[in-house]
Amino acid sequence: MAFLPDVEQPTRKIPFREKVMWTAITLFIFLVCCQIPLYGIKSSESSDPFYWSRVILASNRGTLMELGIGPIVTSGLVMQLLAGAKIIEVDQGIKEDRALFSGVQKLFGIIITIGQGSAYVFSGMYGDVRDLGAGNALLIVIQLGFAGIIVLVLDELLQKGYGLGSGISLFIATNICETIVWKALSPTTINIGRGTEFEGALIALAHLLITKTDKVRALKEAFYRQNLPNVTNLLATVLVFMIVIYFQGFRVNIPVKNLRQRGQAGSYPIKLFYTSNIPIILQTALVSNLYFVSQLLYKRFSRNIFVNLLGVWHDAGRGSGQSIPVGGLAYYISPPYNFAEIAADPIHAIVYLVFILTTCALFSKTWIEVSGSSSRDVAKQLQSQQMTIPGHRSHEMKKTLDRYIPTAAAFGGLCIGALSVFADFMGAIGSGTGILLAVTIIYQYFEIFTKEKAELGSIFF
Repeated sequence: MAFLPDVEQPTRKIPFREKVMWTAITLFIFLVCCQIPLYGIKSSESSDPFYWSRVILASNRGTLMELGIGPIVTSGLVMQLLAGAKIIEVDQGIKEDRALFSGVQKLFGIIITIGQGSAYVFSGMYGDVRDLGAGNALLIVIQLGFAGIIVLVLDELLQKGYGLGSGISLFIATNICETIVWKALSPTTINIGRGTEFEGALIALAHLLITKTDKVRALKEAFYRQNLPNVTNLLATVLVFMIVIYFQGFRVNIPVKNLRQRGQAGSYPIKLFYTSNIPIILQTALVSNLYFVSQLLYKRFSRNIFVNLLGVWHDAGRGSGQSIPVGGLAYYISPPYNFAEIAADPIHAIVYLVFILTTCALFSKTWIEVSGSSSRDVAKQLQSQQMTIPGHRSHEMKKTLDRYIPTAAAFGGLCIGALSVFADFMGAIGSGTGILLAVTIIYQYFEIFTKEKAELGSIFF
């Protein structure tokens, strides 16, 4: 694995200000790559089959960040599943095993990057391959591969301790927050049949109040205009932010004590969102892949009854001329965008609600088993640290943890799914999934800052 890019572990404690600097540099490089267009493409105006997954992939179409964090996330999830299912034997306590596991994960990520880049090119996303030519096609794949390696190195840089958090979380949160800010403050003008309007909800509100003599009508239009961001969407986004932050504080603290040192006691916190945002990421990845397969099949076999059962698509839809599902399974697992759509087709809303809640709960409960955070794994970790729960013997810890962890995982996944559905029904900007990801990641960074501040006394050291 010596040929793979690698970031060495820091040989000294990195000061907080230096961590902030490296985090800012990492984010700057990512944002620059999001604006550099791919050289050699002929067209990127066709319907985007990956539109639905871009919110969690931190990707930007037609740029170096076309693939975003997709290959890294995919390789990481697959390796975790293989290790959790004991298909591959890995002892994270052994340095050589950790290095080999990390190296294989990187190699797998690079292979996925090249494979996805090649699939993008040969599927015609950048124009007909015959028009591109072999040279341009190869050049596009090389650019995407190089960008994938950059993302891999930036993520490892932060995870090794040079920065704060992880690159994946940072890029996802930035991408989602950028979308929300743009939809609120975009000065771009659009005409969809009602005259020239500003895209940004707040800019449109100010414009309508200034230009219209009937202020009540202007406010009503700013709050409820269709097919463009409105003030109601913005308020719904703020409300969801506040609700998620409130639920982040829900936890059960299990007291633990050290067997070796008397008097040394602490607690093991089990949060309501025990698996964090993993359930919604897995659920969205599943749905996005189904959308992708359904769109490809529908374009080629639109008259086939089985293809129509999987999904029926129309190009005339919201946002940038993207294809939207209007029938079949893809339609029923897609979110209604407002209460009017819920009232028009309540069965769609009910099926979507049941699907989200069920998959999020199942993914959450499954994830604790394959990621090393189940009751059995936590009990082993506490025993290895010579810790025990007061009033219980060491071999009874698993039974005690079983009362909390599986319930927290399943119920937490259910709550994550319910909040996502609520955000979608309210019409929140950036989709329910996007907002949940952004809030949970921002809260994680808040906890990191709080911890660093407590250790150093001041955030300026």
